[in-house]
Amino acid sequence: MTSTFPNISISTERLVLRPLDLDDVPALAEMMNDEQVVAWTDVPRPFTEDTARHWITEHAPAERAAGRGLDLAVTEFLTQRLVGVVQLSKADWHIRSGELSYIIAPWARGEGYASEAALVTAQWLLREQRFERIEIRTAADNTAAQQVAQKIGCISEGVLRNACIVHVRTEDGTWSDQRTDYIVWSLLPEDLEGADEQLADTGGFTAYSDWN
Repeated sequence: MTSTFPNISISTERLVLRPLDLDDVPALAEMMNDEQVVAWTDVPRPFTEDTARHWITEHAPAERAAGRGLDLAVTEFLTQRLVGVVQLSKADWHIRSGELSYIIAPWARGEGYASEAALVTAQWLLREQRFERIEIRTAADNTAAQQVAQKIGCISEGVLRNACIVHVRTEDGTWSDQRTDYIVWSLLPEDLEGADEQLADTGGFTAYSDWN
């Protein structure tokens, strides 16, 4: 029987990670249309509010219910503004592994939100859900994503050559696909000891099950 993820909210001193809801539609669409997001991910172009609504009401609930993945909105604790999204995909309940990714809105970058959100999500997965491996894949030139992986204690395992497609803006304003390498990172339960010190600086986190 396939396991599933609970509806949860995870909080740190600065952030609340919770299920996406319809109030997030405008901010989510705006964030996903940012040039850096388009360049490094395979989000639909353009990412409309209808696309955001479909993700929130259909895709994310179906992935969670089937045990395939989990999508969490990352919001500021004080303002409740949507600052990003953390996503677990390719969940394998036999191996107890999954692939973690993160996107932060342009206005919220440089505040350490990506590493804070990725770390508390990974800790919840490795400790509460008893996962044995969290994997992160970063495009070879995506140094910002690589810095997040390093900051939360991930170990670089190697390179998947020609395994990634990124998107480059052309002179006429359109986007062109460009092939590059993936750098593979992993985080195991025993890697969390050092990461705990990093999280202590943000006040720790609390997970609340069956969030509504």
